[in-house]
Amino acid sequence: MSNYTVESFMVDSTDGVKLRTRLFKPSEGHGSPTMAIVLVHPYSVLGGSQGLLKGIASGLAENGYVAVTFDMRGVGRSTGRASLTGFSEVNDVVSVSNWVSDHLSLRKILLVGSSAGAPIAGSAVDKIEQVIGYVSIGYPFGITASILFGRHHKAIIQSQKPKLFIMGTQDGFTSVKQLRNKLSSAAGRVEMHLIDGVGHFQMEGPAYDAQMVDLIVKFAASL
Repeated sequence: MSNYTVESFMVDSTDGVKLRTRLFKPSEGHGSPTMAIVLVHPYSVLGGSQGLLKGIASGLAENGYVAVTFDMRGVGRSTGRASLTGFSEVNDVVSVSNWVSDHLSLRKILLVGSSAGAPIAGSAVDKIEQVIGYVSIGYPFGITASILFGRHHKAIIQSQKPKLFIMGTQDGFTSVKQLRNKLSSAAGRVEMHLIDGVGHFQMEGPAYDAQMVDLIVKFAASL
C-alpha cells in the first residue's frame, strides 16, 4: 500500500495547448499539505517526459508534499509542439502552477527543474506569484548548451527567490567552475550542492531519486 495517490488530467496552457498532468497526493495521515512541488522534466526534443520524474514525485508525496508532474507541449499526450529553446514551455510551467494554486488552494509552490527543465522553470519563477523557491537538478549552464538555453539564465540569476542548484561534479554540460561563476552574481539566497563523481544523465537516473528527494525536502522545509 503506497502512502500516496496519483490522479491524471489535462490542464490548459496558452494558445490552446493541453498538458497531460499528474498529481501525486500524500495519504490522509500527513495532515493537510501547505506546499505543492511542481516538477519540470528534461529536454522534450531529446525524449524528456514527466515519466522521468515519477520516482522523485512519489518520494515527495511520501514525505507529505503534493507533487505535480506534466508533459510539456508536444510530449506524450500533451498537444502542441515542443520548441527548441524552451520559451513556449515557460507558459506551460506557469499554466500548471496557476492551476495548482487555483484548484488545490495551495498558496506556496516550489519549482524543480531537471536538466533543460531547469532553465525553463527558472524563467517561470518570477512569473508566478505563488512560487517561493526554486531547485535545479543539473542546470545546463555550459557554453554549448547556452546556444539553446542562454537567454533563460538571466531570469533565475536575477530572481530574489531562494534557489538551490544540485549538480554532479562530472556533469558533461556544465563544469563546477562554470556553475560557481554563474552563481557568483546571483541575487538572493543561493545554495549549491555538488554530488561527487556523478555525470549529468547518471544523476537524472532512478539511482539518484532518493537523494534528490532528500535534498528537495530539506530545502522546502527551510522556506
